[in-house]
Order: sequence, then C-alpha cells, then structure tokens
Amino acid sequence: MRIVTYNLRYDSQPDNISIQQSLDSLPDPLQQPSFLSHNGKERPWSRRRLGVAQRLLSEGITIASFQEALVRQVRDLAELFGSEWSWIGIGRNNGIEAGEFCPIFFKNSVVNLILRIPSGYRELTLNTPFEPSKFPGAGSFRVCTTAYFSTVVGSTKKHFTLLNTHLDDQSDAQRKLGASMLLIRARFEAVRTAYNIITGSEPQVAIDATFAKKYAVKDDQLPGFKMLDLRGEAPRRNIQDASSWSRIDFIFGGNNRAWTAESHNVGTNLSDDGMLESDHRPVFTDVTI
Repeated sequence: MRIVTYNLRYDSQPDNISIQQSLDSLPDPLQQPSFLSHNGKERPWSRRRLGVAQRLLSEGITIASFQEALVRQVRDLAELFGSEWSWIGIGRNNGIEAGEFCPIFFKNSVVNLILRIPSGYRELTLNTPFEPSKFPGAGSFRVCTTAYFSTVVGSTKKHFTLLNTHLDDQSDAQRKLGASMLLIRARFEAVRTAYNIITGSEPQVAIDATFAKKYAVKDDQLPGFKMLDLRGEAPRRNIQDASSWSRIDFIFGGNNRAWTAESHNVGTNLSDDGMLESDHRPVFTDVTI
C-alpha cells in the first residue's frame, strides 16, 4: 500500500468559494497554461485544494495522513476524494472541530478501520496527557490521531496501527516530550500488531507516569524497541535522492519489522503554472504489511 504524509498549510486566507465554483473556474484543459505565471505567493485554500486532491489520487495512495488541516480543508478533501474514502480526526483546540486536525484518510476497498482510538486526543501536550493542556513555550496544542486497521485484500487479514501527529514548531522540549510519548505508544501498539507512525523523532525523555502505565508492556516484549526511518529502509534504487535537502516530514515503522518498505519518494507541491499547493511537500512510502 502507498502511504502519504502531507502538511497542507492551514487555510490562512479563508473565503466562501465552494468546490463547485472552483471546478467551474477551471480553464479549458486543452489550453496551454502560462508556465510559472504565479509569483510564489501563498494562495487561498480554495485555489490549492483541487491540485492537492488530484495529485494525491493520481499517485494511487491507500492512506493519507495530513497535518495543519482546518475543518473546512478536511471536509473539502473528503468531498474531493469521494465515497471510496473515509477519514477520522478531531480539531486539536476542543476535540471536535476547532483548530487544526491531523486527520487520517483511508481507502475503504483496501483497509478497514477496526478502531479509532480516542485517547489520542491531545496526548502530546504536557505531563497531563489525558487532560487538555499546553506545554510551556509551545506554540499550540498538539494532537495524535491513532487508528487500528486491517487489510481487505488477500485471504489473510493483516492488522496494523497508524499514528499521525504534528509536533510543535516552537518548542524543542515539546518535540522531545511528544516523540518520547509516541515511542512508548508505538511499542504498546507493536506488541499486538504491526505499526506505522508518521511524525518526527527525538531522544526519549521522562514522561507522565499515568501515560507510561496505561501503555506499559512487559519488559520481555519487544525490548529495545525503536522507530526506523522508512527512507533508510527501502531499497536504495527506489529512494529519491534528496541528500541536499533538509527534512521535516517523516514516515517511521517499528523495528519489529512487521512491514517491508518498498520505496520512498518526496513529491512535488508545485504546479506547472507556478502555484505552490503547500509550503511542505508530500512524502510517499510504499509499504507491504
């Protein structure tokens, strides 16, 4: 299956333009676009959304994990992806629709959602992971969306857990705490199933005892568990050369290796006319469970 993680850039210039209005405004498909006619400035989501959906669907993805998506963006993508897709996620500010989502979209013909794990709500904030709080110095509340899937295709159903998150942009201490909590949660999930995580990673630090207890496993269950960067696990010939770039978007898998990374690629966010669909680029990994 092909998994993508994509920070969409939140809808910073909201308007009332509907998806149908965006579709109606598309130029004649046989008309040659003006190459790189845009000046690189940020465009409203209503201008970006069609390109985002078209680009991802053309890549044959099975699961899409987004970051920075406001509720309008989530709903728009759900409409553009169509009825073959479902999604889960919550707004980080109130656990419903306020604030940014880290939604997980999945193709129903390939995977089944067995369980949406609600404890993901704002667990990556402070040392009070089960009550809303903000880490000192952090720019925002942070949330981790967690889902438990089974494969649909094939005689043997394979199960895996996927976590999707967006660590803080201002506090390095929050990133380290969040990554440590993710590692504990990942080991807990890996004990019962294969596991994929979409996030960044930092060294482990001390965390809340209640959180550690809830997701505790026995000492002899996956000792030395860690997350592996799937860019480094795919065959070298199937990895896009990005050695001169800095990286901020990642896909990891547990070192229990209940998966095989087949390829890793950083896609483009630039259309022929020069419009940037986001300030991040989509990251794709082909994984066999």
